[in-house]
Amino acid sequence: MQQNPVMQADRNSPLVPVLSLSLFAVASGFLMSLIPLALDARGMSVNLASWLASVFYAGLLGGALISARIVGKFGHRSALVAFLLIVVSTVGLMAFSASPAAWLCARFVAGIAVAGVFVVIESWLLMADTEKARAKRLGLYMASLYGGSALGQLGIGMFGTEGAIPLIVVASLFSAAILPPLVFKKGRPKAVGHASIKVSEMKTLPAAAYIGCIVSGLVLGSIYGLLPLELESSYSHDQVGALMAIVILGGMVVQPLVSWLNSRMEKALLMALFCFLGLLSIAMIEIATVSAGVMAGMFLLGASAFALYPVAITLACRNVDESKIVAAAELMLLSYSVGSVIGPVLAGEAMSMNGGLMLYFVVCFAATLLYMLGSTKRNRSTGTDGVDEAISVDI
Repeated sequence: MQQNPVMQADRNSPLVPVLSLSLFAVASGFLMSLIPLALDARGMSVNLASWLASVFYAGLLGGALISARIVGKFGHRSALVAFLLIVVSTVGLMAFSASPAAWLCARFVAGIAVAGVFVVIESWLLMADTEKARAKRLGLYMASLYGGSALGQLGIGMFGTEGAIPLIVVASLFSAAILPPLVFKKGRPKAVGHASIKVSEMKTLPAAAYIGCIVSGLVLGSIYGLLPLELESSYSHDQVGALMAIVILGGMVVQPLVSWLNSRMEKALLMALFCFLGLLSIAMIEIATVSAGVMAGMFLLGASAFALYPVAITLACRNVDESKIVAAAELMLLSYSVGSVIGPVLAGEAMSMNGGLMLYFVVCFAATLLYMLGSTKRNRSTGTDGVDEAISVDI
Protein backbone atom coordinates (compact mmCIF):
# COMPACT_ATOMS: atom_id res chain seq x y z
CA MET A 1 0.00 0.00 0.00
CA GLN A 2 1.13 3.51 -0.78
CA GLN A 3 1.38 5.62 2.36
CA ASN A 4 0.63 9.34 2.28
CA PRO A 5 0.14 11.78 5.15
CA VAL A 6 -3.46 12.77 5.70
CA MET A 7 -5.67 13.52 8.66
CA GLN A 8 -7.30 11.66 11.50
CA ALA A 9 -10.10 12.65 13.84
CA ASP A 10 -8.06 14.10 16.76
CA ARG A 11 -9.19 17.68 17.39
CA ASN A 12 -10.87 17.60 14.00
CA SER A 13 -13.28 20.56 14.01
CA PRO A 14 -16.02 20.83 11.35
CA LEU A 15 -16.02 24.66 11.57
CA VAL A 16 -13.60 25.42 8.72
CA PRO A 17 -14.96 22.97 6.13
CA VAL A 18 -18.58 23.87 6.87
CA LEU A 19 -17.98 27.64 6.65
CA SER A 20 -16.03 27.25 3.44
CA LEU A 21 -18.58 24.84 2.01
CA SER A 22 -21.49 27.19 2.76
CA LEU A 23 -19.94 30.03 0.74
CA PHE A 24 -18.85 27.62 -1.97
CA ALA A 25 -22.40 26.25 -2.19
CA VAL A 26 -23.97 29.71 -2.60
CA ALA A 27 -21.62 30.42 -5.50
CA SER A 28 -22.13 26.98 -7.06
CA GLY A 29 -25.91 27.16 -6.80
CA PHE A 30 -25.97 30.52 -8.54
CA LEU A 31 -23.52 29.37 -11.22
CA MET A 32 -25.26 26.08 -12.02
CA SER A 33 -28.54 27.82 -12.84
CA LEU A 34 -26.83 30.82 -14.43
CA ILE A 35 -24.86 28.86 -17.04
CA PRO A 36 -27.77 27.42 -19.10
CA LEU A 37 -29.74 30.66 -18.84
CA ALA A 38 -26.81 32.90 -19.90
CA LEU A 39 -25.96 31.08 -23.13
CA ASP A 40 -28.48 32.78 -25.41
CA ALA A 41 -27.61 36.29 -24.21
CA ARG A 42 -23.94 35.60 -24.99
CA GLY A 43 -24.68 34.36 -28.49
CA MET A 44 -24.15 30.68 -27.75
CA SER A 45 -26.60 27.87 -28.51
CA VAL A 46 -28.73 26.61 -25.63
CA ASN A 47 -27.90 23.11 -26.89
CA LEU A 48 -24.47 23.72 -25.39
CA ALA A 49 -26.00 23.43 -21.90
CA SER A 50 -26.02 19.63 -21.79
CA TRP A 51 -22.41 19.48 -23.00
CA LEU A 52 -21.29 22.06 -20.46
CA ALA A 53 -22.89 19.96 -17.74
CA SER A 54 -21.33 16.75 -19.04
CA VAL A 55 -17.85 18.21 -19.49
CA PHE A 56 -17.99 19.63 -15.96
CA TYR A 57 -18.80 16.21 -14.57
CA ALA A 58 -16.13 14.65 -16.80
CA GLY A 59 -13.71 16.97 -15.02
CA LEU A 60 -15.24 15.89 -11.72
CA LEU A 61 -14.59 12.30 -12.75
CA GLY A 62 -10.96 13.06 -13.56
CA GLY A 63 -10.52 15.05 -10.37
CA ALA A 64 -11.88 12.18 -8.32
CA LEU A 65 -9.01 10.03 -9.58
CA ILE A 66 -6.26 12.37 -8.35
CA SER A 67 -7.72 14.36 -5.45
CA ALA A 68 -6.84 11.92 -2.65
CA ARG A 69 -3.16 11.96 -3.64
CA ILE A 70 -3.13 15.77 -3.62
CA VAL A 71 -4.82 15.88 -0.22
CA GLY A 72 -2.39 13.27 1.08
CA LYS A 73 0.62 15.27 -0.10
CA PHE A 74 -0.37 18.80 0.89
CA GLY A 75 -2.96 18.31 3.64
CA HIS A 76 -6.61 19.31 3.78
CA ARG A 77 -6.17 23.03 4.42
CA SER A 78 -3.63 23.78 1.66
CA ALA A 79 -5.40 21.55 -0.84
CA LEU A 80 -8.74 23.27 -0.19
CA VAL A 81 -7.23 26.72 -0.81
CA ALA A 82 -5.56 25.56 -4.03
CA PHE A 83 -8.70 23.91 -5.42
CA LEU A 84 -10.82 26.99 -4.70
CA LEU A 85 -8.30 29.29 -6.40
CA ILE A 86 -8.56 27.17 -9.53
CA VAL A 87 -12.37 27.41 -9.46
CA VAL A 88 -12.16 31.22 -9.17
CA SER A 89 -9.87 31.42 -12.20
CA THR A 90 -12.26 29.37 -14.37
CA VAL A 91 -15.21 31.62 -13.52
CA GLY A 92 -13.07 34.66 -14.34
CA LEU A 93 -12.35 33.19 -17.77
CA MET A 94 -16.05 32.65 -18.43
CA ALA A 95 -16.89 36.21 -17.33
CA PHE A 96 -14.76 37.75 -20.05
CA SER A 97 -15.17 35.22 -22.85
CA ALA A 98 -18.16 34.18 -24.95
CA SER A 99 -16.38 31.35 -26.76
CA PRO A 100 -18.00 27.90 -26.49
CA ALA A 101 -14.54 26.31 -26.52
CA ALA A 102 -13.37 28.54 -23.66
CA TRP A 103 -16.47 27.78 -21.61
CA LEU A 104 -16.13 24.03 -22.21
CA CYS A 105 -12.47 24.14 -21.19
CA ALA A 106 -13.24 26.26 -18.12
CA ARG A 107 -16.00 23.93 -16.96
CA PHE A 108 -13.78 20.86 -17.40
CA VAL A 109 -11.00 22.39 -15.29
CA ALA A 110 -13.57 23.58 -12.76
CA GLY A 111 -14.89 20.03 -12.48
CA ILE A 112 -11.42 18.75 -11.57
CA ALA A 113 -11.04 21.41 -8.87
CA VAL A 114 -14.56 20.94 -7.50
CA ALA A 115 -13.86 17.21 -7.14
CA GLY A 116 -10.92 18.20 -4.96
CA VAL A 117 -13.10 20.50 -2.87
CA PHE A 118 -15.60 17.70 -2.24
CA VAL A 119 -12.94 15.10 -1.39
CA VAL A 120 -11.25 17.51 1.04
CA ILE A 121 -14.43 18.52 2.83
CA GLU A 122 -16.12 15.10 2.85
CA SER A 123 -13.04 13.28 4.16
CA TRP A 124 -12.39 16.05 6.71
CA LEU A 125 -15.89 15.64 8.12
CA LEU A 126 -16.04 11.85 7.82
CA MET A 127 -12.94 11.37 9.98
CA ALA A 128 -14.97 10.98 13.16
CA ASP A 129 -14.77 8.26 15.79
CA THR A 130 -18.20 6.65 15.36
CA GLU A 131 -20.74 5.97 12.63
CA LYS A 132 -23.25 8.12 14.50
CA ALA A 133 -20.83 11.06 14.56
CA ARG A 134 -20.12 10.57 10.86
CA ALA A 135 -23.84 10.60 10.07
CA LYS A 136 -24.33 13.83 12.04
CA ARG A 137 -21.38 15.52 10.35
CA LEU A 138 -22.53 14.36 6.93
CA GLY A 139 -26.00 15.72 7.67
CA LEU A 140 -24.40 19.07 8.56
CA TYR A 141 -22.37 18.87 5.36
CA MET A 142 -25.38 18.19 3.16
CA ALA A 143 -27.52 20.85 4.87
CA SER A 144 -24.78 23.45 4.35
CA LEU A 145 -24.28 22.38 0.75
CA TYR A 146 -27.93 22.42 -0.23
CA GLY A 147 -28.89 25.39 1.91
CA GLY A 148 -26.17 27.44 0.25
CA SER A 149 -27.17 26.15 -3.18
CA ALA A 150 -30.79 27.12 -2.58
CA LEU A 151 -29.75 30.60 -1.49
CA GLY A 152 -27.57 30.88 -4.59
CA GLN A 153 -30.59 30.38 -6.85
CA LEU A 154 -31.90 33.76 -5.72
CA GLY A 155 -28.94 35.37 -7.47
CA ILE A 156 -30.73 34.87 -10.80
CA GLY A 157 -33.40 37.37 -9.78
CA MET A 158 -30.96 39.73 -8.05
CA PHE A 159 -28.19 39.95 -10.65
CA GLY A 160 -29.83 38.64 -13.82
CA THR A 161 -28.17 36.43 -16.41
CA GLU A 162 -26.64 38.91 -18.86
CA GLY A 163 -23.18 40.42 -19.01
CA ALA A 164 -20.13 39.79 -16.84
CA ILE A 165 -21.57 41.05 -13.53
CA PRO A 166 -23.34 37.79 -12.47
CA LEU A 167 -20.16 35.78 -13.10
CA ILE A 168 -18.04 38.34 -11.23
CA VAL A 169 -20.40 37.96 -8.26
CA VAL A 170 -19.95 34.18 -8.46
CA ALA A 171 -16.16 34.55 -8.56
CA SER A 172 -16.30 36.84 -5.52
CA LEU A 173 -18.31 34.27 -3.55
CA PHE A 174 -15.86 31.51 -4.45
CA SER A 175 -13.04 33.81 -3.32
CA ALA A 176 -14.79 34.34 0.01
CA ALA A 177 -14.87 30.55 0.49
CA ILE A 178 -11.05 30.63 0.62
CA LEU A 179 -11.04 32.80 3.75
CA PRO A 180 -12.05 30.18 6.40
CA PRO A 181 -9.06 27.87 5.78
CA LEU A 182 -6.77 30.90 5.62
CA VAL A 183 -8.08 32.59 8.77
CA PHE A 184 -8.75 29.56 11.00
CA LYS A 185 -5.59 27.50 11.19
CA LYS A 186 -6.58 25.38 14.19
CA GLY A 187 -8.98 22.46 14.34
CA ARG A 188 -7.26 20.44 11.64
CA PRO A 189 -6.85 16.72 12.23
CA LYS A 190 -3.35 15.32 12.71
CA ALA A 191 -1.53 13.65 9.85
CA VAL A 192 -1.40 9.86 9.83
CA GLY A 193 -0.64 7.24 7.22
CA HIS A 194 -3.17 7.10 4.41
CA ALA A 195 -3.56 3.89 2.44
CA SER A 196 -5.14 4.02 -0.97
CA ILE A 197 -7.72 1.49 -2.11
CA LYS A 198 -6.51 -0.56 -5.05
CA VAL A 199 -8.70 -1.23 -8.08
CA SER A 200 -8.90 -4.88 -7.07
CA GLU A 201 -10.28 -3.85 -3.68
CA MET A 202 -13.11 -1.70 -5.06
CA LYS A 203 -15.36 -4.78 -5.16
CA THR A 204 -15.15 -5.08 -1.38
CA LEU A 205 -17.29 -1.95 -0.91
CA PRO A 206 -21.09 -2.43 -0.96
CA ALA A 207 -22.60 -2.55 -4.44
CA ALA A 208 -25.59 -0.55 -3.19
CA ALA A 209 -23.22 2.30 -2.26
CA TYR A 210 -21.89 2.46 -5.83
CA ILE A 211 -25.40 2.30 -7.30
CA GLY A 212 -26.66 5.01 -4.96
CA CYS A 213 -23.83 7.37 -5.90
CA ILE A 214 -24.17 6.68 -9.63
CA VAL A 215 -27.93 7.29 -9.61
CA SER A 216 -27.42 10.40 -7.49
CA GLY A 217 -25.13 11.68 -10.26
CA LEU A 218 -27.59 10.69 -13.00
CA VAL A 219 -30.36 12.68 -11.33
CA LEU A 220 -28.49 15.63 -9.82
CA GLY A 221 -26.38 16.25 -12.92
CA SER A 222 -29.57 16.60 -14.93
CA ILE A 223 -31.32 18.71 -12.27
CA TYR A 224 -28.47 21.21 -12.19
CA GLY A 225 -27.68 21.17 -15.90
CA LEU A 226 -31.07 20.85 -17.61
CA LEU A 227 -33.97 21.45 -15.23
CA PRO A 228 -33.60 25.26 -15.55
CA LEU A 229 -34.04 24.91 -19.33
CA GLU A 230 -37.07 22.66 -18.87
CA LEU A 231 -38.66 25.22 -16.54
CA GLU A 232 -37.72 28.19 -18.73
CA SER A 233 -40.24 27.07 -21.37
CA SER A 234 -43.08 27.71 -18.91
CA TYR A 235 -41.75 30.26 -16.40
CA SER A 236 -39.84 33.54 -16.25
CA HIS A 237 -36.21 33.69 -15.12
CA ASP A 238 -37.25 34.86 -11.64
CA GLN A 239 -39.71 31.98 -11.36
CA VAL A 240 -37.11 29.50 -12.61
CA GLY A 241 -34.69 30.69 -9.93
CA ALA A 242 -37.39 30.39 -7.27
CA LEU A 243 -38.39 26.87 -8.36
CA MET A 244 -34.76 25.73 -8.45
CA ALA A 245 -34.35 27.17 -4.96
CA ILE A 246 -37.35 25.12 -3.83
CA VAL A 247 -35.79 21.95 -5.29
CA ILE A 248 -32.54 22.53 -3.43
CA LEU A 249 -34.37 23.66 -0.30
CA GLY A 250 -36.06 20.27 -0.28
CA GLY A 251 -32.62 18.68 -0.38
CA MET A 252 -31.51 20.80 2.56
CA VAL A 253 -34.57 20.32 4.75
CA VAL A 254 -34.49 16.53 4.39
CA GLN A 255 -30.88 16.21 5.62
CA PRO A 256 -31.68 16.07 9.38
CA LEU A 257 -34.16 13.29 8.62
CA VAL A 258 -31.57 11.49 6.49
CA SER A 259 -29.03 11.80 9.30
CA TRP A 260 -31.53 10.44 11.86
CA LEU A 261 -32.68 7.54 9.68
CA ASN A 262 -29.15 6.71 8.48
CA SER A 263 -28.20 5.04 11.76
CA ARG A 264 -31.61 3.43 12.30
CA MET A 265 -32.57 1.82 8.96
CA GLU A 266 -30.98 -0.52 6.49
CA LYS A 267 -29.32 1.83 4.04
CA ALA A 268 -30.50 0.07 0.88
CA LEU A 269 -34.07 0.19 2.19
CA LEU A 270 -33.63 3.88 3.03
CA MET A 271 -32.49 4.63 -0.52
CA ALA A 272 -35.49 2.67 -1.83
CA LEU A 273 -37.76 4.84 0.33
CA PHE A 274 -36.36 8.05 -1.14
CA CYS A 275 -36.63 6.68 -4.68
CA PHE A 276 -40.32 6.04 -4.04
CA LEU A 277 -40.58 9.63 -2.79
CA GLY A 278 -38.94 10.73 -6.05
CA LEU A 279 -41.58 8.91 -8.10
CA LEU A 280 -44.28 10.53 -6.00
CA SER A 281 -42.77 13.97 -6.62
CA ILE A 282 -42.81 13.49 -10.42
CA ALA A 283 -46.46 12.44 -10.26
CA MET A 284 -47.29 15.58 -8.28
CA ILE A 285 -45.48 17.84 -10.75
CA GLU A 286 -47.17 16.24 -13.76
CA ILE A 287 -50.72 16.28 -12.43
CA ALA A 288 -50.59 19.59 -10.53
CA THR A 289 -53.10 22.17 -11.73
CA VAL A 290 -52.04 24.95 -9.35
CA SER A 291 -48.65 26.47 -8.61
CA ALA A 292 -48.68 25.17 -5.03
CA GLY A 293 -48.81 21.61 -6.35
CA VAL A 294 -45.84 22.21 -8.64
CA MET A 295 -43.85 23.76 -5.78
CA ALA A 296 -44.67 20.84 -3.49
CA GLY A 297 -43.58 18.40 -6.20
CA MET A 298 -40.33 20.32 -6.75
CA PHE A 299 -39.66 20.30 -3.01
CA LEU A 300 -40.11 16.52 -2.82
CA LEU A 301 -38.00 16.04 -5.96
CA GLY A 302 -35.14 17.83 -4.23
CA ALA A 303 -35.66 15.89 -1.01
CA SER A 304 -35.50 12.55 -2.80
CA ALA A 305 -32.67 13.37 -5.21
CA PHE A 306 -30.36 14.93 -2.65
CA ALA A 307 -30.90 12.19 -0.06
CA LEU A 308 -29.28 9.37 -2.04
CA TYR A 309 -25.63 10.47 -1.91
CA PRO A 310 -25.24 10.90 1.88
CA VAL A 311 -26.87 7.52 2.51
CA ALA A 312 -24.68 5.83 -0.10
CA ILE A 313 -21.40 7.34 1.12
CA THR A 314 -22.21 6.47 4.74
CA LEU A 315 -22.83 2.89 3.64
CA ALA A 316 -19.52 2.85 1.76
CA CYS A 317 -17.55 4.07 4.81
CA ARG A 318 -19.35 1.88 7.32
CA ASN A 319 -16.63 -0.73 7.79
CA VAL A 320 -13.68 1.10 6.22
CA ASP A 321 -10.54 1.69 8.24
CA GLU A 322 -9.95 5.35 9.10
CA SER A 323 -6.76 5.43 7.04
CA LYS A 324 -8.85 4.71 3.94
CA ILE A 325 -11.68 7.17 4.48
CA VAL A 326 -10.21 9.63 1.95
CA ALA A 327 -9.86 6.87 -0.64
CA ALA A 328 -13.41 5.61 0.00
CA ALA A 329 -14.80 9.15 -0.33
CA GLU A 330 -12.85 9.47 -3.57
CA LEU A 331 -14.36 6.23 -4.93
CA MET A 332 -17.87 7.38 -4.11
CA LEU A 333 -17.25 10.74 -5.75
CA LEU A 334 -15.89 8.86 -8.75
CA SER A 335 -19.11 6.85 -8.94
CA TYR A 336 -21.19 10.00 -8.58
CA SER A 337 -19.15 11.60 -11.36
CA VAL A 338 -19.75 8.70 -13.73
CA GLY A 339 -23.49 9.20 -13.33
CA SER A 340 -23.15 12.96 -13.63
CA VAL A 341 -21.26 12.70 -16.92
CA ILE A 342 -23.77 10.31 -18.49
CA GLY A 343 -26.91 11.87 -16.98
CA PRO A 344 -27.08 15.24 -18.79
CA VAL A 345 -26.40 13.58 -22.16
CA LEU A 346 -29.15 10.98 -21.69
CA ALA A 347 -31.52 13.56 -20.22
CA GLY A 348 -30.72 15.94 -23.10
CA GLU A 349 -31.78 13.26 -25.55
CA ALA A 350 -34.91 12.59 -23.52
CA MET A 351 -35.83 16.28 -23.61
CA SER A 352 -36.48 15.98 -27.35
CA MET A 353 -39.73 14.28 -26.32
CA ASN A 354 -42.60 16.04 -24.61
CA GLY A 355 -42.09 15.70 -20.85
CA GLY A 356 -38.92 13.72 -21.53
CA LEU A 357 -36.91 15.05 -18.59
CA MET A 358 -39.52 13.95 -16.08
CA LEU A 359 -39.74 10.55 -17.79
CA TYR A 360 -35.96 10.28 -17.43
CA PHE A 361 -36.25 10.93 -13.68
CA VAL A 362 -38.99 8.29 -13.42
CA VAL A 363 -36.78 5.66 -15.06
CA CYS A 364 -33.85 6.50 -12.76
CA PHE A 365 -35.92 6.38 -9.57
CA ALA A 366 -37.95 3.30 -10.55
CA ALA A 367 -34.93 1.20 -11.55
CA THR A 368 -33.07 2.14 -8.36
CA LEU A 369 -36.12 1.43 -6.21
CA LEU A 370 -36.33 -2.10 -7.60
CA TYR A 371 -32.60 -2.70 -7.14
CA MET A 372 -32.55 -1.45 -3.54
CA LEU A 373 -35.58 -3.54 -2.59
CA GLY A 374 -33.87 -6.59 -4.06
CA SER A 375 -30.66 -5.72 -2.20
CA THR A 376 -32.57 -5.36 1.08
CA LYS A 377 -34.18 -8.76 0.56
CA ARG A 378 -30.79 -10.37 -0.11
CA ASN A 379 -29.23 -8.68 2.92
CA ARG A 380 -31.99 -9.91 5.21
CA SER A 381 -31.78 -13.44 3.87
CA THR A 382 -28.03 -13.52 4.56
CA GLY A 383 -28.25 -11.63 7.88
CA THR A 384 -25.87 -8.83 6.81
CA ASP A 385 -27.97 -6.04 8.36
CA GLY A 386 -28.04 -3.73 5.39
CA VAL A 387 -24.50 -4.34 4.19
CA ASP A 388 -24.00 -6.24 0.95
CA GLU A 389 -22.54 -9.70 1.36
CA ALA A 390 -19.59 -8.64 -0.81
CA ILE A 391 -18.21 -6.37 1.94
CA SER A 392 -14.84 -7.15 3.44
CA VAL A 393 -14.07 -5.39 6.70
CA ASP A 394 -10.32 -5.61 6.06
CA ILE A 395 -10.09 -3.48 2.90
